[in-house]
Amino acid sequence: MIDPTTSTRAGIRDFRAGDGPQLVEAWRRSAPADPIAPDRFRSLVLLDANFDPQGLRVAVDGGRVVGAAYAVRRLIPLTGTDLEPEQGWIPFFFVDPAARGRGLGRRLLTEALDWLGAHGRTRVDFSSYTPNYVLPGLDAEAYPAAAGLLESLGFRTLYEAAAMDRSLVGYRFPEDVMRRLDELTVQGYRFDTPADDDLVDLVALAGHHFNPDWARAIRECLAAGTPLDRIVVVRDPSGRLVGWAMHGAYESADERFGPFGVLEEMRGTGLGKVLLHLVLERMRARGAHSAWFLWTGERSPAGRLYLKTGFTTTRVFRVMRREASR
Repeated sequence: MIDPTTSTRAGIRDFRAGDGPQLVEAWRRSAPADPIAPDRFRSLVLLDANFDPQGLRVAVDGGRVVGAAYAVRRLIPLTGTDLEPEQGWIPFFFVDPAARGRGLGRRLLTEALDWLGAHGRTRVDFSSYTPNYVLPGLDAEAYPAAAGLLESLGFRTLYEAAAMDRSLVGYRFPEDVMRRLDELTVQGYRFDTPADDDLVDLVALAGHHFNPDWARAIRECLAAGTPLDRIVVVRDPSGRLVGWAMHGAYESADERFGPFGVLEEMRGTGLGKVLLHLVLERMRARGAHSAWFLWTGERSPAGRLYLKTGFTTTRVFRVMRREASR
């Protein structure tokens, strides 16, 4: 470990080839609740089409990586042609515990913010960057010092995102949900694994009515080989696709539930509850011991449904924003 009383002032520079292994190891020491594996770092950061080595500010002390702050802006649009020219993100930052107490975190974040500002970014979010966010935001309970630092630099909480988990050990499809499934089927609703041709409607539903990043996630996971039986779709009596639920869409994590959506005008019909349980049943049939996801509002309709279904909130993340003075 580094002795902070004798160490020289750390230098900060762009990311360079060869930094990756040390950066991943420093991340593990700095954020023990959220270590990252080398292949995840490669996929989420280095292979991101928006990655710019100058935006990844790396602190080095005596040839050793002791911290980093990652700033990113869009080089390619998430959807359409919108590059969100005023928007930037800081998906993560950290400082090795042995290098703390010398203002290094503030220096790293200030350089990251200055870099974004030099590229015209007047609004910066921590850390809800899509498509490759590591976490939805800041877990202030796990990292109180980081929360204080962000607030001191002008970041304010926009909203909170809840991560939830549910054990599937001993899971059984609820009888009342089975009755509702039978009733909806008699009314002409069709629940099924999508065929290839159904994917056109599914991607359109996800992208137009919910979130463009959900449409991207569905396209990319299926193109990478995720089986179609990880998805359940529902069509109304007219044949219109009105909802879906799935698992295994993100990073090939089979126990990760979502994305999941039902058209707003169809809510209150029980479609969402049926879809949720149909997918949980499939997950259990594949040997899953739990279902989890990272991002919902506890008081949103989806959040209330999850809680009623046996999910519990395991972490709460602050989605934070800093806007430059005009």
